[in-house]
Amino acid sequence: MNDLTRGSIGKHILSMASFMAAALVFQSAYYLIDLYFVSTLGKQAVAGVSVSGNFMFLALAASQLVGVGSLSLISQAVGRKDTGYASLVFNQVLVMSLVLAAVALVAGYASAAAASAALDSDPQSAAFGRVYLYAYLPSLALMFPGTVLGASLRATGIVRPTMLIQAGTVLLNVMLAPVLIVGWGTGYPLGTFGAGLASSIASLVGTGAIAVFLPRIQDQLFLKRAYLRPRLSVWLSLAKVGLPAAGEFFLMFLFTAVLYWSIRRFGPAAQAGYGIGARVMQAMFLPTMAISFAAAPVAGQNFGAGLRARVVETFSTCLLYATCVMLVLTAICQISPQVLAAPFTRDPAVLAIACQFLRMISWNFVAVGVGFACSGMFQALGDTVPAFISSASRLLTFALPCILLSRYPAAVLPDFWVASIVSATGQAAISLLFLRKVFSAKLPHAMGGNLAAMPEA
Repeated sequence: MNDLTRGSIGKHILSMASFMAAALVFQSAYYLIDLYFVSTLGKQAVAGVSVSGNFMFLALAASQLVGVGSLSLISQAVGRKDTGYASLVFNQVLVMSLVLAAVALVAGYASAAAASAALDSDPQSAAFGRVYLYAYLPSLALMFPGTVLGASLRATGIVRPTMLIQAGTVLLNVMLAPVLIVGWGTGYPLGTFGAGLASSIASLVGTGAIAVFLPRIQDQLFLKRAYLRPRLSVWLSLAKVGLPAAGEFFLMFLFTAVLYWSIRRFGPAAQAGYGIGARVMQAMFLPTMAISFAAAPVAGQNFGAGLRARVVETFSTCLLYATCVMLVLTAICQISPQVLAAPFTRDPAVLAIACQFLRMISWNFVAVGVGFACSGMFQALGDTVPAFISSASRLLTFALPCILLSRYPAAVLPDFWVASIVSATGQAAISLLFLRKVFSAKLPHAMGGNLAAMPEA
C-alpha cells in the first residue's frame, strides 16, 4: 500500500497520474486500433462502429456503480487504517460486479439490433455496427470486474501493475486486429465482427491477469469466503456513492446518442467525422482524467485520516494540473487537428468534419478539465450526487437544443458543436458551486484561507 496521507500531494498526484495516463491510453487504444483498421472498410463501417462503440459509455456508466463506490469506501478505510472493512468492501463489490456483468451480456444481446438500427444513418451502417457490437459485448461485460480490480488497487495507491497489464493487452489487440478484421495471415477477414472480437479477447486476458496478480502486489485486500456472502448494508453504501456516478456517465452516453441521432440527416460522412473527432477528443482527455483519478484516492485517504486541509490542497493541485494540460490540448487542436484525425479516415469529407469538430470543441477543454477535477473530489468525499446534478443540467443546455436543431432545416453541423461548448461551460460552473458547498459541509475545520481561495464559478 502507498500511504498518501504523508508527503507532497503534488508528487503523489503526478506519480500516480503518470502510470494511470499510460493505462488509460492503453485501454482506449483498443477502440482506436479497431477504428484504424475498420477505416479500410469504408465510411459506412466507420459510422457503424462509431455509433455502436458508444455502448462503451453505457457499460462505463453502469460500471461506475461498483468502481466509484469501491474507490471511495476502500480509500477512506485505508486512510483510517481499517483493513478489515477495506477487504469486506472489496469482496462485496467483486460479487456485485460479476452479477452486473451477467446482466449486461443478456441485456446487450437482447437490444443490440434495435439500438443499431435506431441510431445509424442508413441500413448498411447499422449492419456494420450490429455485428461489431455482437463481438464487442463480452469486452463491455468485463468492464465490471475489471473496473473493480483497478479501482480497488487505486484506492490503496497502487497503479503501476495495472498499467503494465494494460500495455500487454493492447499489444495483444494490435496483433489480433489486422488478423481478425482484414484477414492478415489467414485469408478470412471478419470485418467489424473481428474488430469487436479482438477487443473482447484482449479484455479477457487483461482482466484475468489483474485478478491473478492482485494478491501478490498488495497486502490490504484479500478474498475471504465469509466476506463473499452479500451484505445489504455494504451494498447500500456502495450504491449511495456509485449510483449518482453511474447516472453521470449514463448521461454522457445519452448526450452522445442524442447527438448521433440529431445529425443523422447530414449522412454517414457526418456521423463518421463526428465519431472520429469524438474518439480523438476522448483520447486527448486521458491525461486530465488520469490527474482526476489520481487525486481521488489521495483526497480519499486524507479525508479518512481526518486531514481536511490536505483534501483542499489536493483539489487545488488537481485543478492547476488539469487546467495546464487542457490549455496545451486546446492549442494543439487549434493549430493542427488534421494530424490527429487523418490516421482514421481516407475520405476527405469525413476528415474535414472531424477537423472542424476538434477545432471548435477544443474551446471547452478547460471547462471539461474543471469538471474532471471536481468529480474526483466528489468521489473521494463519498458524495457524488452533485456531479450527477451538474451533468443533468446538460439535458436542458445540450440535449434539448440538439433535438430542436435537428428539426430546424437551416441548422448546420457547427451549431451542434456550439451547443456542446456552451453546455460544458455551464456544467463546470455548477460543479464548482456544488463543490464549495460540499467542502463547507464536510470540511468545516482546518480550512483556513483554502476555501476562500477556491475559484468562483
